[in-house]
Amino acid sequence: MFEDFLQKSLAELEAQHRRRRLRVSGLATGALVRFGDKTLHNFASNDYLGLAAHPQVIAAAVEATREFGAGTGASRLLTGTQTPHHDFEEKLAIFKNTAAALVFANGYAASTGALQALAGKDDVVLLDKLSHACLVDGARLSGAVLRPFHHNDTGHLEHHLRWAREKYPQARIFIVTESVFSMDGDLAPLREIVELKDKYGAVLLLDDAHATGVLGRGGRGLADQLGLSNRIEVQMGTLGKALGSSGGYIAGSRALIDFLINRARSFVFSTAAPASTAAAASAALDLSTGAEGDCRRAKLRELASLFHPVPPAAIHPIIIGPEEDTLRTSKQMAQLGFHVPAIRPPTVPQGTSRLRVSLSAVHDPETVRALAGALRAVSAPEEPKTDNPDTVCPVCGAALISEKCKVVCRSATCGYRIVFNCSEF
Repeated sequence: MFEDFLQKSLAELEAQHRRRRLRVSGLATGALVRFGDKTLHNFASNDYLGLAAHPQVIAAAVEATREFGAGTGASRLLTGTQTPHHDFEEKLAIFKNTAAALVFANGYAASTGALQALAGKDDVVLLDKLSHACLVDGARLSGAVLRPFHHNDTGHLEHHLRWAREKYPQARIFIVTESVFSMDGDLAPLREIVELKDKYGAVLLLDDAHATGVLGRGGRGLADQLGLSNRIEVQMGTLGKALGSSGGYIAGSRALIDFLINRARSFVFSTAAPASTAAAASAALDLSTGAEGDCRRAKLRELASLFHPVPPAAIHPIIIGPEEDTLRTSKQMAQLGFHVPAIRPPTVPQGTSRLRVSLSAVHDPETVRALAGALRAVSAPEEPKTDNPDTVCPVCGAALISEKCKVVCRSATCGYRIVFNCSEF
């Protein structure tokens, strides 16, 4: 009966076009991804600065592995904190302009652990409707009263704050939001949220995962960009995106970090991440805050400007709607040489399935122009302007030129091309 349940559930997901499958890639994280014998331009990774394969980051991880081994063996409360974790947390606190920081095994553990520990059954958590699943799960684990507010709607947030203060006068109120939203790529109205937080005496947890490394001075995030870092109680982020490693962090007061060390179950009861991840993230942080990081962020802004509308960070969604259509469009993009996965419920709300383009500093402008042209072609294809559609560009109508493994548009400003199934570009 159990196996029947599993098979029936999988069949239902298949019928809804929501079943996911693991795919094996034969390449390191970077500008390309390889599935079987098909190599594609990779626009799915959150390696925004392209640091995951940076020689300095790799060297730091290798050296830490040689010195401290491949694993930590236990929770940091049992076997102690290894030097790379300690040193990186001190560096991270300076980076985030806070008194202290704490590294978790991953971003999901940081979010769920912090919210579960900080809020309780007598408290209220108000979170943006489009907050990441880890924030929702953490709020649920806390047992607090949970109320979502409309996405980026500060009027609706204030309505909830008034309600919470009236109905639960003794409660602690937590506001939870992302700075850059992972599936929409838009920014939270952070200044207004901070003002409301102060007005109603609430606590703000800001998930800066997709802004860390991308926005602010040296990649310090949206709060830094707006000059609000010292007005946010709980700053959360990840090491597995722009910092090219693995892990998550919470930054804030010394008391906050000491409290989480004692009460965050995902920290207390988890084997610590290998020292190599902290060493790699530390090297990436040095790069992010230096001249090379500034150059890579400048390139990201250049690449983002090739889209309309221009995304404020590094995420550009193309809303399609039905799951089946989104899957079909993603497959068409793969046929054109681009890996842009279909994002479907429950990751996004019903009826808003999309392609999600993630830009990286390792992408080159020519490839991104070609991607933009291909997206226009598959999402709103134009009628061919001659009787032979194979000889004209479906985007701009210019002539197509056949080259080895690809067909490209003659127009220098269009960038459209089709890449055939070659083993390498």
